[in-house]
Amino acid sequence: MKHKNNWTCLLLILAGIVLGGFIGNMFPNSFLSFGQTFGLTSPVVLDLGILCITFALTIKITIASIIGIILGIIIYRLL
Repeated sequence: MKHKNNWTCLLLILAGIVLGGFIGNMFPNSFLSFGQTFGLTSPVVLDLGILCITFALTIKITIASIIGIILGIIIYRLL
């Protein structure tokens, strides 16, 4: 029985998200760039006087990134 590493699966899924996002940005007028953006649109600022921390997180899910996630999972299963 072959042992599969969970870090490999995570790495392939992240690579699929990045490549899918890149492909979605290359073709902005196609169906691949259709998606949803969610998260904090304006950053949350924590000002402590001598230290100022800014928190912001925005996630954009597109059709191309979903296809990249699916391809990453398929490649992981084939390993």
